[in-house]
Amino acid sequence: MRADIVARRYARALFSIAKSQGDAEMEAYGKDLAGLAAVLMDSPELLRMFRNPIFTREEKKAIVEKLLSKANPTKTVKNFCFLLAEKDRLSCLLEIEAHFGVLLDEAKGIIRGELVTAIELEDAKQIEVKKQLADQLGKELILDFSSDAGILGGVVLKVGDKILDASLKAQLNAMKEQIKRGE
Repeated sequence: MRADIVARRYARALFSIAKSQGDAEMEAYGKDLAGLAAVLMDSPELLRMFRNPIFTREEKKAIVEKLLSKANPTKTVKNFCFLLAEKDRLSCLLEIEAHFGVLLDEAKGIIRGELVTAIELEDAKQIEVKKQLADQLGKELILDFSSDAGILGGVVLKVGDKILDASLKAQLNAMKEQIKRGE
C-alpha cells in the first residue's frame, strides 16, 4: 500500500477519535503531532532509522518512548505512536501529521492557499487580496504570498487542491501551443 494512503487512513482514524472527544482534544492532538513532526524534521536520521528494516520494532519503540518522554503528548497520541511503532508505520508520521492538519482545518472551516505573483505585493495589497478571496470562498483563508519572476506577470493561485494559473507565462505557452497546432 502506498505511504500516502496509509497516512490518510491513520490520520482519519486519529481524527475521528479526537473529534469524538471535542474541539479542545482535536487541537491538542494536532499540536502534539506537529511537535513530533518538527522533531523528525530537525533530525532526519531518526526518520531514516524508522524507515530502515534492520532496526527491530522493539528498538524503534524504545526510541519512540524516549522521544515521547521529551515531547510529553497526550495519552492518546502516545498510544497512537506506539501503535505506529507496532505496525512499523513510524516512517509515515510526517504524512500523518500533514493529513491530520488538513482534516483539522476542514473541521474549523479554514482553507489554506498560496498566491504567487511576479513581483512582491505590498502588505496593504496582500490584505486586500486575502479579504476578497476569503469573501468569495465564504470561509477563513490562510494565504501565503510569494513571488516568482519566472511567471513574468499575473498570478498563480493555489487553494486547497485547485490551481488557477493566470500567469503571463502560462498564457504565452498556451498561445505557443495554438500556433503549433495551426489554430
